Amino acid sequence: MARAFIGLGSNLGDGRQNLLLAWRKLQEEAGVALALSPPFLTEPVGMESDFLFTNAVGILETELTPDVLLEKMLAVEALLGRDRQKGKDRTVDLDLLYYDDVVMKKHALSLPHPEIENRLFVLAPLASVAPDYIHPVLGQTTREMLEKRADTTACRQIAWEGK
Repeated sequence: MARAFIGLGSNLGDGRQNLLLAWRKLQEEAGVALALSPPFLTEPVGMESDFLFTNAVGILETELTPDVLLEKMLAVEALLGRDRQKGKDRTVDLDLLYYDDVVMKKHALSLPHPEIENRLFVLAPLASVAPDYIHPVLGQTTREMLEKRADTTACRQIAWEGK
């Protein structure tokens, strides 16, 4: 069994509920949940939007290969109404961040995800579930990558329930 780290994001509708639904669907399709971070509110990155994102990171134990897991993730996105057109708001966005310590680069999949260290909306929730996980290429822990970020106030932890 492999450990897969999944980034979850949503900026349309009820973000928390969208992420929880996506997480449940992904477990049905791909594996056993080991952890799910608290949700975080963040500003959109790399796109114009009037809506904040709700982000989280989950850890799954899976028997699926990275490619098959990615297919399942894309299917969950489609099921929940994701429009994959670049720059569009999204009901749910799922990113495969890590798959054990696998390092690979293919057309549709790079592991680890190439932007982990640059994305506060990934690092903050990742640090809450795996602060000591070591990036297999950079050799830095999640905590170390997060501590290098100057803009940590741009990400605010919220609760799964309530506003």
